[in-house]
Amino acid sequence: MSGDTKNTILLAGGGIGGMACALALAEAGFEVDVLEQAPEIGEIGAGIQLGPNAFNALDSLGCGPRTRARAVYTDDLVMMDAVDESVVAAVPVREAFRQRFGNPYAVIHRADIHLSIYEEVQTKPNIRVHTSTKIASVDVRADGASVTATDGRVFEGAALIGCDGVHSVVRKQLLGDGGAHVPGHVVYRAVCPRDEMPEDLRWNAAAIWVGPKCHIVHYPLRGGEQYNIVVTFHSREHEEWGVREGSREEVMSYFTHISAKPRQLLSKPTSWRRWTIADRDPVLKWGEGRYTLIGDAAHPMLQYMAQGACMAMEDAVTLREAMKATGNDIEKAFRLYEEKRIPRTARVVLSAREMGRVFHADGAERLVRNTMWKDRSPERFYDSVEWLYGWTAEKCLA
Repeated sequence: MSGDTKNTILLAGGGIGGMACALALAEAGFEVDVLEQAPEIGEIGAGIQLGPNAFNALDSLGCGPRTRARAVYTDDLVMMDAVDESVVAAVPVREAFRQRFGNPYAVIHRADIHLSIYEEVQTKPNIRVHTSTKIASVDVRADGASVTATDGRVFEGAALIGCDGVHSVVRKQLLGDGGAHVPGHVVYRAVCPRDEMPEDLRWNAAAIWVGPKCHIVHYPLRGGEQYNIVVTFHSREHEEWGVREGSREEVMSYFTHISAKPRQLLSKPTSWRRWTIADRDPVLKWGEGRYTLIGDAAHPMLQYMAQGACMAMEDAVTLREAMKATGNDIEKAFRLYEEKRIPRTARVVLSAREMGRVFHADGAERLVRNTMWKDRSPERFYDSVEWLYGWTAEKCLA
């Protein structure tokens, strides 16, 4: 259903990663067909955090100004003990942080960042977005790729990229390396109007209250008119990956052992969305021939490093640079992209698992955690995250 199929790349999925990938490939000179199963373009969810590496990727894709206008710039990253309300760590992310990494730390509604990228997509005549396109089957050959939708439409192209999330159809049908790992951690996300947010918690910070097998995150959104509230706990039930409506009663039952100050947040949202989260053990390949994967299709990760969307955008930029470096030789570019991205994303996946353990420490481990960062200077904190936040588009193939 494309024009020049030899210069067209098919993208399965139109989320943050898929739209970023579409922009990257369009800038490299390709025609792009984005195949999105939803009837309308948009994102569900609540807030996400954007490190300096995300802003570098967004700027490189032409979406920086729009995103910056919609983001909220926090003053600090704060970790509090949810049991005794002590400060575990406080990291300023103001001017010195921006000078160090060349970009800010910010928070934004997921729908706002997706819109910022999609608005740029709409300016590109060589990107076509097809909604209500649920994939039935995919096929990759030596000379190209095709996708058949459940309604019988067939899309042809020179290559295929799976941007279709944790339960990627592309990964399942082509790579076939098993399912995601579900550790039994459940995340509830909600948005609370500013007027209903407790006054003593209206911080301009990305704040986390860490407790035994649980934590609560809160930060401002949309100019401070809303607050994002995220609670995470280790479920007592057998969990399968997915999203559904949740209940306040379930949330409250997991937070009886934390102090009153953070617990008051649990009564504020009027509705909750419940995510059972998943990741994958890192692997050594994401594709072969004329297909590859990006974002959660390639490297789903737990949310404890706040880097899922950031990594997807880095993926897109790196893929574009790989295309440039190989003269748009698709197979060589895909393999170069994987060579550069697999080690980095694996480090984030594994770091997120370890950070989850730190957040949810109990007993003696909690005491160790609470002394880990005592008296650490901001500069030492910045040094410890240089590997993560210091990423740039200019050096992504180095």
